[in-house]
Amino acid sequence: MRLNRTGVIAGIFFVVLGVAWAWWAAVPLAVGWFVLVAVIGAFIPGEANHVTLARAYLAAPVLVYAVHKSFGPIAVAVALAGLTDLTDGTIARRFGRPSKLGGAMDPVVDGVFMGGLVIGLAWGGTFPLWLALVVIARYLLPALAGGVLIAAGRRPELRHTLTGQVSTTLILVLVGGVCLFRGLNQDSGGLLNAAEVVIPVATIATFAHLGFALRRRAGAAEAG
Repeated sequence: MRLNRTGVIAGIFFVVLGVAWAWWAAVPLAVGWFVLVAVIGAFIPGEANHVTLARAYLAAPVLVYAVHKSFGPIAVAVALAGLTDLTDGTIARRFGRPSKLGGAMDPVVDGVFMGGLVIGLAWGGTFPLWLALVVIARYLLPALAGGVLIAAGRRPELRHTLTGQVSTTLILVLVGGVCLFRGLNQDSGGLLNAAEVVIPVATIATFAHLGFALRRRAGAAEAG
């Protein structure tokens, strides 16, 4: 990859917004995160990919708000992240530039955003640390597996699976629900208990589905 105009312009835009937020929230260390994401983004082509990358920028604010139990701003950040997730594919099709890179970025960026959220919630005492680690593993392990396959010279098919989409939805609903209940000063114990069961089960189902799909494709390749 090389520097491209879209990536540079988008990076400057997001860094300016990020610096303004960091100054307003008195979190100067967050500037380093915004600059890091912008540098990576400068090498990523396509308007839709930068809509996707917006969720990576949001990981720093949502982490800070989660640590400080500021549930109203968390709701805004989650809503913005959801909006980018809904629109990035539409924008890619609008500009006629759907790509394998976009498909690969989507779950990775989801993992960065959700990782920031659950780490902050665990740090602030709202969410169990073990469950936060399960959420991180849900996104990190498939990304690592894909990286290993690519490094080994294989080209895995990068696309959403049904179990992956369902688990992401369940995680967002349950984690977001816990934050909403806490923000409204309501008892979130029942929802948290449900999350402690549903999220691990959904994560295991996602891993099993991915493993089965990879084995089936490998068998088909050998037969061919």
